[in-house]
Amino acid sequence: MQLKEQLFQTTQVRFGCAPDQCDDHQLYEALLILTRQLAQDRPAPSGGRKLYYFSAEFLMGKLLSNNLLALGLHDEVRALLADLGRDLGVIESMEPEPALGNGGLGRLAACFLDSIAALGLPGDGVGLNYHYGLFRQKFDHNRQTEVPDPWMEADSWLIPTGCTFDVPFGGFDLKAVLYDIAIPGANNQCANRLHLFDVAEPASAPWVGIDFDKGDIAHRLTSFLYPDDSDDAGRLLRVYQQYFMVSAGAQLILSELESRGYAPDTLADHVVIQINDTHPSMVIPELIRLLTAKGLSFDAALDQVRRTCAYTNHTILAEALEKWPLSFIEKVAPQLVPVIQELDRRMKEAHPDPRVAIIDGQDRVHMAHMDIHCGFSVNGVAALHTEILKNSELKPFYDIYPEKFNNKTNGVTLRRWLEACDPQLTALIDDCIGAGWRQDARKLEKLLDFQEDEAVLDRLLEVKQHNKNQLCRVLWAVQHIELDPQSVFDIQVKRLHEYKRQQMNALYIIHKYLEIKGGKLPERPVTVLFGAKAAPAYVMAKRIIHLILCLQKLIKQDPQVRPWLRVAMVENYNVTWAARLIPACDISEQISLASKEASGTGNMKFMANGAVTLGTLDGANVEIAQLVGEENIYTFGQHSDTVIGLYQGGEPDGRAYRPLDYYHRPAVEGLVDFIVSPELLAIGDPAELSALWRDMKYKDWFMALLDVEDYIAAKERCLKDYGDRRAWAKKMLVNIAKSGYFSSDRTIEQYNKDIWKLK
Repeated sequence: MQLKEQLFQTTQVRFGCAPDQCDDHQLYEALLILTRQLAQDRPAPSGGRKLYYFSAEFLMGKLLSNNLLALGLHDEVRALLADLGRDLGVIESMEPEPALGNGGLGRLAACFLDSIAALGLPGDGVGLNYHYGLFRQKFDHNRQTEVPDPWMEADSWLIPTGCTFDVPFGGFDLKAVLYDIAIPGANNQCANRLHLFDVAEPASAPWVGIDFDKGDIAHRLTSFLYPDDSDDAGRLLRVYQQYFMVSAGAQLILSELESRGYAPDTLADHVVIQINDTHPSMVIPELIRLLTAKGLSFDAALDQVRRTCAYTNHTILAEALEKWPLSFIEKVAPQLVPVIQELDRRMKEAHPDPRVAIIDGQDRVHMAHMDIHCGFSVNGVAALHTEILKNSELKPFYDIYPEKFNNKTNGVTLRRWLEACDPQLTALIDDCIGAGWRQDARKLEKLLDFQEDEAVLDRLLEVKQHNKNQLCRVLWAVQHIELDPQSVFDIQVKRLHEYKRQQMNALYIIHKYLEIKGGKLPERPVTVLFGAKAAPAYVMAKRIIHLILCLQKLIKQDPQVRPWLRVAMVENYNVTWAARLIPACDISEQISLASKEASGTGNMKFMANGAVTLGTLDGANVEIAQLVGEENIYTFGQHSDTVIGLYQGGEPDGRAYRPLDYYHRPAVEGLVDFIVSPELLAIGDPAELSALWRDMKYKDWFMALLDVEDYIAAKERCLKDYGDRRAWAKKMLVNIAKSGYFSSDRTIEQYNKDIWKLK
């Protein structure tokens, strides 16, 4: 049946009318139903082992356009709608974004699912079906506030499976109900699944704010991603969530293993589990428990699990390497405690070094330690990150298990982050080198042949200007933010965390503001754009947002400064906003403290869309710099080995770094003190701004003052070079040409070759 006939049939059944009589939302619903069914009808890839990718987050983004691309129907649907006098972009805007993730971890998982399917590998995601996401961000009186983010409508991408599993908690059982989202492969006729578990009776009505009864596990367990963990109730709820996910997921795996005709004692021959960060770590003791219940000895069960589970480390930050009190696990899943204690006893017997214990002297269970001891692979996500793990953060484990450690530099799917979000640039690339790069991103390197082609360079600049104009229109229409499309667009969008150093960017804004007020005008106007959410309990991160919003208001109302400098923070930054911001970016801010960002993936998306990176030699920035050459990236700041040294010894807080030494430099003191200037105190909350000022002056845990002068100098060089438009266009072209390495297809090929061995 032709697509036109299928759409006609869908609207007739659903709405009792032809497509040309439907309104935009009805057409969206019809396309969702049709596309969902076409994806669902595709068979799963066949192969030997099957992958289960466990992750607390899957930040999928809107799926209609992505799925139409994967099904090979995007252009046909666009043309069909055009014949009806409709625009696919308008129809796509009707779709709510699935609130199943937050930042880079969840977006990476989504890219990986896309690439696993595109490569025809048998691999499903396993996660939770959050009803209200992390939260929807609102700005009120220059502050972040949080409200629920409901996304599920009567028709969504969720497919009820009718499959349930009983999850045994301490004192009660809870039924896990399985929903699927089909993940069609772009280069084949197959589809995998994202498995999402939900409670049987979720809380039905939204509430004001994001406070709720964290003890109502039966109804609230899947309400929010990362519930506020500032109290024991919130921390316990996270443990409940994690066990619910892994228990239901482990039962699903064993059920599917049995349905394929394989015995439990052959698990490792047919299944591989990737543990994405430490949130799903309890799958290890849970699988051991379930396997022993099926008759395997503890030794045999541990052997199967050790050959089945692989672990991806995403951070060296202590706060993110989860350590749960054993008493929490006793309350949530007491049946796991004997298993974990036995694993700990065996590991301590074999390796008495307390640094590698699963249960430490404070009766805390180190999830990453359990993953490393009881899995067969440990990978970092960028070359620098992996070396830091081996030589510093996880060195005691590397000394024991050098064969387990490997690097898998992250990647992003260019189907969404170039084809879907930047169609004009995609058309330009196709015109230059053909469409083969869509199947093999490494072919983007052919663009290097056009470095001296003035027509191509001019067209590249025109595409960028088109995207900037488009972003300006959308920001004005949606958030009433007025920008200058002829200005330099300097963009920092990512989770708000002190180590990502949005506060250092704010100090640059202050520097530029004070220069303009002093009569030193820049060569060209600059617009600094932010997008970020701060975790509700992360007080310092929310203070940084407050500072940025205060600066935004200060500059907006200053007629002397506004023509030269504008600041804007996008409200409720998400995948949809990223798809608008990234194609419009001139300067990509990747300014984390060296050694703290494991990889980054925003840096890859920006370079693929022709932005030039301004960043530290941290995470994948190191590999970007190696690929594009020093003339096509702007780097600054102390290197990772210096930073690691500054964290070792010295002051009472354990560091040799003293922020006051840098604060008292003439070029720095005025910037920091401006945070508590009369101008800002008149706009913002004096207590909040003063607390941020004191923190930067006396603590500055992520060393913004260490690098701020070098950062300002590097940004000024970047802005000066921007004036030579042809030379800048060549930098853009080189970045696009070299971005093919960062395709998640390449990353997944390496995972499969070195770790999963699916087929």
